[in-house]
Amino acid sequence: MRLTVPIRLRWSDFDAYQHVNNAELLRLLEEARIEAFWASDDESASATAVLDGRPGADTMTLIARQEVEYLLPIPYTRSPLEIELWIGHLGGASLKLCYEIYSPAGVEPRLKFAQAATTLVMVGSKTGRPERITDAQRVAWEPYVEAPLEFARR
Repeated sequence: MRLTVPIRLRWSDFDAYQHVNNAELLRLLEEARIEAFWASDDESASATAVLDGRPGADTMTLIARQEVEYLLPIPYTRSPLEIELWIGHLGGASLKLCYEIYSPAGVEPRLKFAQAATTLVMVGSKTGRPERITDAQRVAWEPYVEAPLEFARR
């Protein structure tokens, strides 16, 4: 099973070539990740949103690795892009998030602009050391575990 998170583009996401800048693409992934996995006061949060991302939280999530494969330039659109997320690996203290970035809903043909993966490590805020994924996190995330992305090796 996958989560789909709509993410709006900002005018500042674009570069002189009139497409989303590569560094801004990482920000889009970050926004989708936060929307999908960080708890909020909003009642509409996903069941997967079980991480406390507030300052002073007991656990931090640190990025250990990111890989992006750019497939097509992302042009400006007022409709939100669709970012599909799933967990490609759920380990002891880390997880591998996988993403596919698509054109807005209802736009035909449906275009896949990029795919990416981020390895997150759970780390104790006070110790700075890896901490095991909790039972509550595992229960929330296990339905979203599927095969990890395969990147082209060129």
